[in-house]
Parts: sequence; C-alpha cells; structure tokens
Amino acid sequence: MALPSHELLLGLPLFQGMSLSDIDEIVTTLKLRTPVYAPGKTIVSEGEASTGLCFYLRGTIRTLTSADDRGYSVIETFAAPGVIQPERIFGLTQRYSITVTAATECTLLRIGKSDVLHLAGSYEIFRLNLLNMVCTQTQRLARQPWRTPQDDIRRKIATFISSRCLRPAGEKTVKIMMQRLADETGESRLNISRALNAMDREGLITLKRGTIHVKALEELIR
Repeated sequence: MALPSHELLLGLPLFQGMSLSDIDEIVTTLKLRTPVYAPGKTIVSEGEASTGLCFYLRGTIRTLTSADDRGYSVIETFAAPGVIQPERIFGLTQRYSITVTAATECTLLRIGKSDVLHLAGSYEIFRLNLLNMVCTQTQRLARQPWRTPQDDIRRKIATFISSRCLRPAGEKTVKIMMQRLADETGESRLNISRALNAMDREGLITLKRGTIHVKALEELIR
C-alpha cells in the first residue's frame, strides 16, 4: 500500500482548500496508506460500524440502499473521488446504512476516528469542509417533507426514486415490483405500468420485471 499523493488528497472533498504544506504534514504525521479493492469486493456493509472516514481515491464504487423490509432497493454508481457516508462517523447511529462494493478496481483511503478528530481540531479548513458537508445533507433532507405533492404519475415516480438516492443524478437501478411502487406512490398498478412503459419507449428508463434502470436521473426529474 503506497502513500497517497498530495494531488489525490487535494482532490478529496474534505481536503479541498488546504495548502501543500498542510497536506505534507498530514501525510507524514498520520502515515496514511491506500488499500486496493478488486472489482466485486465489499468495501463496507450495511450495519457495519463506522470507525472512521472511508474515501475512494480511484475507480468506481457501487452502492446498495434497501428499504427496511427489503421490499425494494436502489443501486447507484459513483466515480472517484468521494467519501462514503461521512455523517455516520458521529451521531445517533454510527453504522453504515448502505452496502458498498468496488465496481472497478478501487484505491481507498481509510482514516480512523481518532485521526479525524485530530484533523478537525488541527486544520480549520478540514473542519469547515466536514461541517459544510453534513449541514448541506441535513438541510436537503429537512426540505423533503415540505415539497409540494406531485399529481402527475411520472413526477411521482421520479420523486420516489430521487428521494431515495444518495445523489439526484447519474445512473440508477431500482429493484422494485410494480405493485410495491403503486403502493408507495398512491397510484394503481395499471397507471404505474402505463407510465413506466411509456418512459421505457421514450428511452428515459429500461424496464424489466422487478427492475427499473434509469440512464440519467437528472433527465427524469427535470
């Protein structure tokens, strides 16, 4: 496991804005290492304790988020760089709510909780980046219950999907039966079927039994 380069660290959301001397000090002090995960290997599992920050420096990850009753799930794909559920390191529930696997070969960077506290206490930019990230997510979630309910069936479907995604853009795969989607959106199964098949014909989604593949969520919700 090689040391991460300064350029890789500066590209990460929590290190952006830091000086090269700060990065050099961090690399030297914390003795960071970067394990490599092969395609298909699990990086974190739902329910696993979050013992620190987990960054993906290179490669592409795949996330799986499931309903509490396992009645449906959403699969998303993200390219590096990024960080996996930083809000789970502190707070009421310090366990991951998603399962993350390597879609391609991935280079990771793991920083333990004690080192995160050191970074937050020693570097104001790191502390502000962490606060901004958590606050932004909190504000977005707080607005969801106040959004105007949708009457259009397509809008209901798009809202159902986007509100359950980690990011409201990019490729998504929703594993759900039509009856469950009808129950969740308050529509009949027939109306849901008609709407999904029309969206499939228009190329917005690819529809298979129990699966809705969204090519670009931003195109669906605009």
